[in-house]
Amino acid sequence: MSDRSSIEWTEATWNPVTGCTQVSPGCAHCYAKTFAERFRGVPGHPYEHGFDLQLRPDRLEQPLLWKRSRVIFVNSMSDLFHEDVPLTYIRRVFDVMERAQQHTFQVLTKRADRAAALSCELTWPTNVWMGVSVENQRWATRVDALRRVPAAVRFLSCEPLLGSLTLDLTGIDWVIAGGESGHGARPMRLEWARAVRDQCELAAVPFFFKQWGAHDATGRRVGKKAAGRELEGRVWDEFPRAQIRTRTAS
Repeated sequence: MSDRSSIEWTEATWNPVTGCTQVSPGCAHCYAKTFAERFRGVPGHPYEHGFDLQLRPDRLEQPLLWKRSRVIFVNSMSDLFHEDVPLTYIRRVFDVMERAQQHTFQVLTKRADRAAALSCELTWPTNVWMGVSVENQRWATRVDALRRVPAAVRFLSCEPLLGSLTLDLTGIDWVIAGGESGHGARPMRLEWARAVRDQCELAAVPFFFKQWGAHDATGRRVGKKAAGRELEGRVWDEFPRAQIRTRTAS
């Protein structure tokens, strides 16, 4: 299975854990679950057990084999801070990230409270970024939890953006926003995306607009490719000011 990623804000994925369970509205049309469940029951396939949570210790040292620097999304097919992932295993993941100093690791969770609670039990190397998903105002409380995590870079993923957001960006270094794609995708309104961008500009926080998703800025379902990535006439590809190991290495 290729480690290369088509996700616009990263370069590669690393999945020492796979599988998850839904915790909030942003999970409703999870692309990872849809993908994994296609292979449930297929003998020998990595997702033979569908989207059931599984630790994958055989994958732990994979980033150490990648000599050239990469920006790596950790657990694109799971959540490292899922309640069924033991602290001892999370520490093993962090140990690999600390040893792989040539890479930049992006950890994203919806379990912000657990991440904050365990943060004092972990070592946070400067090449590890920590983010939380915030799909609507109800889940903006995750930002407060994120501020308690001593990561070098803290970021928000407002994707799928399902409602208007008023954000306190104190201590936040980067914001990603985007709409939903795939079957049953819910439209993102222009004013929601614009408001997130405007708050980032006001707070001098880099803003990355990932995609419109299945619907365009008018709410018409046109497909991800046709909807594109422009927000009010431009592509927003801003990254944190902290040094990324590289954005050009292959």
